[in-house]
Amino acid sequence: MEQNKTLQKIQQILDEKNWSKYKLAQASNIPYSSLNSMFNKNTQPSLATLEKMCMGLDITMSEFFSNDTPIKKDNEHYSSEELDLIDMYRSLKKSDKKLLLIYMKGFSKKPL
Repeated sequence: MEQNKTLQKIQQILDEKNWSKYKLAQASNIPYSSLNSMFNKNTQPSLATLEKMCMGLDITMSEFFSNDTPIKKDNEHYSSEELDLIDMYRSLKKSDKKLLLIYMKGFSKKPL
């Protein structure tokens, strides 16, 4: 049986943060046995449980349901300027996003 989309997204975030389910349980104040059972039985988390998990992961519910929100790693914080850039980028047309990325690559000292 395929894992439900919510649990897939949670697992993806855990993988990106290099977190275990146990660490999520601790950070979310959810009993590990409940969290583990949810994954093993492929049970859809309740809204309250999902909200606790998002708080533990240090993301909002809207960030969880957005497909293009970067996930913060441990001890990573976005400045207000970085968040403004993300908001502005999202408001651009697809063609303008491509142009902006080309422009930024020209300024970047980091090899891509």
